[in-house]
Amino acid sequence: MFNLDRIREEFPILKERVHGHPLVYLDNGATTQRPARVINKMNDAYLRYNANVHRGVHHLSNLCTDANERARQRARDFINAQRAEEIIFTRGTTESINLAAYSYGEAFVRPGDEILVTGMEHHANIVPWQMLCERKGATLKVIPVSDSGELLVEELPRLLTPATRLLAVAHASNVLGTINPVRQLVDAAHAAGARVLIDGAQAVQHLPVDVQALDCDFYAFSAHKMYGPTGVGVLYGKRELLADMPPWQGGGEMIKEVSFERTTYNDLPFKFEAGTPDFIGVIGLGEAIDYLSSIGMSAIAAREEALASRARERLRALPGLVLHGDAPLASPVISFSIPGVHPLDAGTLLDRLGIAVRTGQMCAEPLMHRYGVTSMIRVSFAMYNTFEEIDILLDGLQRVIALLSPSR
Repeated sequence: MFNLDRIREEFPILKERVHGHPLVYLDNGATTQRPARVINKMNDAYLRYNANVHRGVHHLSNLCTDANERARQRARDFINAQRAEEIIFTRGTTESINLAAYSYGEAFVRPGDEILVTGMEHHANIVPWQMLCERKGATLKVIPVSDSGELLVEELPRLLTPATRLLAVAHASNVLGTINPVRQLVDAAHAAGARVLIDGAQAVQHLPVDVQALDCDFYAFSAHKMYGPTGVGVLYGKRELLADMPPWQGGGEMIKEVSFERTTYNDLPFKFEAGTPDFIGVIGLGEAIDYLSSIGMSAIAAREEALASRARERLRALPGLVLHGDAPLASPVISFSIPGVHPLDAGTLLDRLGIAVRTGQMCAEPLMHRYGVTSMIRVSFAMYNTFEEIDILLDGLQRVIALLSPSR
C-alpha cells in the first residue's frame, strides 16, 4: 500500500514554509529531497566507521569498505546488472557520460566514425560526444523530435550507418517527460553494429529499470535525483566492453602495480575509480536504493503517473498556457510557456507563493530552439507530492497570468 502520509513524514523539509506559505516543491527533476533515513545513514557512517575504503586493514576501514561494496551490490540489483563489477561509482550522470565518452572513444572511435544523439538530450549527453568528435575527427548526428515531443524513429534507417559507433539517448526527457522506446532504439543500433548509452537520470527514480532486458551497453544515473546524496552516480557498462576500455583517470586504487617503466591497471570496477571516492555518499546511495525498493518502483510509478495525469489535464484547460510535448508515455515532468510572460518572472512570482518550479533552458538549449522558445517553465513531480499541491500550482499560475500576461 502506498502510504503518502508516512512518506511525507520522512522528508522534514516538506514542512518548511517559504515566504509565509507552505513549501510546494515541484523541482524534483533538478534534485529530489532526501528522506531522514538516508541522512541518518550517512551521519552514522561519519560518526561510527568513517575510514578510507579499499586501503586499510583496520576495523573501521573494513566496515566502510564492506558498506561501499554492499551499496554496489544494491545498485547492481536495482538495475539488474549481471555482475557487481559492471557498476562503476562516479560523481553523477554527467561524469558517467564523460567517462564513457572518453574511454570508449579512445578505444573504439576513429576518424570518419559517427556518434548519434537525439534532439531532446540534456547538454550532458551532447557536449561530451561533441568533444569526442572533435578529438577523433568523428561526426555528430541527431535524431529529430516531433511536435508532440517524440523521437522520429522512422529516421533511424537513414541515420544509422556502418560508420555509427554509438547511440546516446535519454531514457526520459528532462524537459518533455517523454519516455523513449529505448529497447527499440537499442535493437536498431545493435543491428547496425553500434553501441548504446542510455542517460537514465530522469528514469531510475520513476520506473523499474532492467539493463539486461534493455540490452544497453551503458546506463548512467545520479543519486541526488533518486532521494540520495549529491556528488554520487553510477555508470553501468557491460563487462566485456569495460574490460576493453582504458582508464580515464590515473591515481590510487585504479592500479595493481606501478613502476617508472610501466603501470598495471586494477580489475573492474576499480580500474575506473581513481582516488578516494565519496564513500559516505556511496553509502547514502545504497540507503536511497533500499528506501525506493521498500516502497516498490511499480507503486511509485503508479502514484507519479496519477499526479502527472491530473496536472496535465488541469494545465491544458488553463487559458493562456502552452504545453510543450504530448507523448503518450511520459515521466512526471511537464514543461510549458505563457506567451508574453518571461519564465523567470513567472517562476519568481510562484516562489513568492511558496511554489518551487524550474525555469530556463533546462540544460537543453537545442530543444528550446526546436520549440521556438528561449526558455520554459517546468514542474516535475515526486512520489511525495500531493493532488492539493497541483491545485495550489494552478491557483498560482492563474495569478501569474492575471498579473503578467499582456492578453489579460
